[in-house]
Amino acid sequence: MSAIKSSIFNLLKGDFLVNKDSFKNWRFIFFVVVLMLIMIASAHSSDKKVMEIAKLTNEIKELRAEFLDKRSISMEMRLESTVRKKVVDLGIKPSEQPPQVIRVITKK
Repeated sequence: MSAIKSSIFNLLKGDFLVNKDSFKNWRFIFFVVVLMLIMIASAHSSDKKVMEIAKLTNEIKELRAEFLDKRSISMEMRLESTVRKKVVDLGIKPSEQPPQVIRVITKK
């Protein structure tokens, strides 16, 4: 039991970092630190992309709402009743005679 206790105590003191064979431990620790830095950079990059995607999604929603609003205004402006109201000031009114169909008959 005392051997386990002493090895845990040595581990907590950091003896594995200052012993003769510590160089291989330092290489491994350096490798793990590099991997952790790469993982952190990758996580930040993916978070940045997720935030950009969310921003673009909101922009798409706003543009779609604006498009629907403009389309409804355009549809209202094309209605015959709206056109009649606008041209009344110019003195233009719809014809009271219905249009006539002109048929062209060609003889062979």
